[in-house]
Amino acid sequence: MPGTKEGMKEGTTRRAFIAGAVVVSVLPFAPARATQETMAAAIKEVVGDNAIRAGRVTLDLPPLIENGNAVPLTVSVESPMTEADYVKAIHVFNEKNPQPHVFDARLSPKNGKATIATRIKLGDSQKIVAIAETSKGEFFSASADVIVTLAACLEDLI
Repeated sequence: MPGTKEGMKEGTTRRAFIAGAVVVSVLPFAPARATQETMAAAIKEVVGDNAIRAGRVTLDLPPLIENGNAVPLTVSVESPMTEADYVKAIHVFNEKNPQPHVFDARLSPKNGKATIATRIKLGDSQKIVAIAETSKGEFFSASADVIVTLAACLEDLI
C-alpha cells in the first residue's frame, strides 16, 4: 500500500508514526523511587507484627559518600551464634533507592560471627536500616543516615 513502510501497521503513515514518537519522547521521565512509606511496608513484610528493638546491631557505613555506585556497608550483630541462639538473617533496607529492600543475608550457627560486609548502590542521600532476625523470633535494628553527593542510580541520566 502506498505511504506505508514494512514494519508499520496498515493505515499508519510515516508522519503519524513520527508525531507519536515525538510525543512519547518528550514525556517527562520519572525514575521509580522508594519512600519512607514503601520502606516501612517492606520492613513490615519481613517482620510482620513483631516488635523491632534497638540494640545488638551495628551498622557501619561512611556518613558522607562522594559516589553512590559502591558504598561500603558492614552489619554486625551481637550474638553467641550457638545452636540455641543465633542470628538467622540480616535484612537491609533504604528509603530512596528504586527498591526499598536492599538484601537479605541468611546465617546459621556455623557462621561463627554474625557479620556481613558488602557494597551497595545508593541513589540519593537517605536512611539505611539493618534488621537482625534471631532464631528465637526476635528482631533488632540499627539505622544510619548517609549523604551522597553523586547518586548511583541516576547518573546514567546525566
